[in-house]
Amino acid sequence: MISILSATPQEFSRWSWSQIEPYFIELNKRKINPANLAGWLADWSQLSGLVYETYQRLYVSITVDTTDQAAQSRYNTFLDEVFAGSEAAEQKLKEKLLASGLELEGFELPLRNLRAEAAIYAEENLPWLAKELKLKADYDRIIGAQSIVWEERETTLSQLHAVYREPDRQKRELAWRLAAQRQLADRQAINELWVQLMEVRGRLARNAGLTDYRTYRWTQLLRFDYTPEHCIQFQRAIEEAAVPATRYLHEKRRQKLGLSSLRPWDLYIDLNGQRPLHPFDRVSDLEEGVARIFQQLDPELGKYFEIMRQEGLLDLDNRKGKAPGGYCTDYPVSGRPFIFMNAVGIQEDVQTLIHEGGHAFHVFESTKLPYFQQKRVGLEFMEVASTAMELLAAPYLTKDRGGFYSQVEAARARIEFLDTAICFWPYMAVVDAFQHWVYENHQAASDPVNCDVKWAELQGQFMGDEDWDGLEDELVTGWQRKLHIVQDPFYYIEYGLAQLGAFQIWRNSLGNQKKAVADYRKALSMGGTVSLPGLYALAGAQFAFDVLTLQEAVDLGINAIEELENRG
Repeated sequence: MISILSATPQEFSRWSWSQIEPYFIELNKRKINPANLAGWLADWSQLSGLVYETYQRLYVSITVDTTDQAAQSRYNTFLDEVFAGSEAAEQKLKEKLLASGLELEGFELPLRNLRAEAAIYAEENLPWLAKELKLKADYDRIIGAQSIVWEERETTLSQLHAVYREPDRQKRELAWRLAAQRQLADRQAINELWVQLMEVRGRLARNAGLTDYRTYRWTQLLRFDYTPEHCIQFQRAIEEAAVPATRYLHEKRRQKLGLSSLRPWDLYIDLNGQRPLHPFDRVSDLEEGVARIFQQLDPELGKYFEIMRQEGLLDLDNRKGKAPGGYCTDYPVSGRPFIFMNAVGIQEDVQTLIHEGGHAFHVFESTKLPYFQQKRVGLEFMEVASTAMELLAAPYLTKDRGGFYSQVEAARARIEFLDTAICFWPYMAVVDAFQHWVYENHQAASDPVNCDVKWAELQGQFMGDEDWDGLEDELVTGWQRKLHIVQDPFYYIEYGLAQLGAFQIWRNSLGNQKKAVADYRKALSMGGTVSLPGLYALAGAQFAFDVLTLQEAVDLGINAIEELENRG
């Protein structure tokens, strides 16, 4: 394995499957015993990491420019040739290790994960998994192409987020309606894509010998510490604790704005009628400001972010043809993260970069772990890394502490964040409950019309105080615009659980900021070698679904909002 260990990720990304396969074959043929197990695992880890990093780099290339046909071709070639071959080869190595009965200290949880993945593996699923990835890329292209003409220039829908914060209500409504009209133009295209995805996901479950896709996906996501029933429990807790709090905040908003009801374009405007916060003009200013915040929070975290700036590991500006949303991915062999987002000059961009920075710090902190398989962390804790960072960094938003704002402006930013965070839990419950319904009713949910009906029902249950009168088409198609539903089934409850964990870490920081940051970093450094509840505990939080824990977090947020308002 000497040559594979010396191949750089850039060199490896140009290899064909015929060049890669011999290394998998050699690993499978090599006899393993207690004396050479660590070396064998190291070689496997390097090979798996190179394949994974190649995929991530190709994925990045098709999201930074969804119109790049050459990048799309390279991505599809990888899926058609390397992806299928490497998945089959990985399965053989998993079976080899499991059959040996050998174990290594610190590898207990990765071994559990490998056992679960091996159990749902089906060779006939390889082309279906590749097809699913291609359909997900199709969704990115549809959304990435959406734009309107606003004030005589072509504008992406992401760029309109700044307009939604303008005091002029007519202007906000016009922008919102134009964006919705453009989104509805793709309604049929996304419906057709959805039908194909539902067929693919049904086949994945059946080929794995499982009765439904939710069971398949639960194993695929390596969820060992909670069940669908826990998700239902969390939805009920949200209905009891977070929904009343959200209605309280919305009613306060309605009264403050002097409105008879809250329309979708009224949810982001400042309550005192002020223009939206404008923290930066150029993306370079965003980078520099967040770099200062991280440096003030913790010098080592500041160093990590500076590495990303120096090595070109940030793509932050919004532009036409760029995929929607934001993410942080990892290049495990290089030991580096990469942050992607769509900045348009608003406070939400500052929060997003800090959030993704938390993910990036997770990569840096866990990169010292020797095996690729040890670095795989449950999404439920990955999102703690990012959401907690938003709260830990909040005290440094002021200019005198490295950030962007005056004291009054920073208070506004923090109020907006906490308001959004509390109101997020009911929306998260809508998304999560919708996904459970979809895959418990696979045949019915394969018809987008039924999805429209269910989405509207859940909106009424958890978010019934928003006024969508006359906007029925816009309301019922909300599920199409939540990319997690289309692209990453069941990946959303993580945000709600992680936010609950992050609020607990924030609570700790109010008493001892230095210790809270140290505990946070310690938990991140463990990667996937500790259970999900164990990682939460190391970070100073409890992995919980109950109403009492959620109510304490909601109360903490409400009290902080009122304190900041009184201070202003």
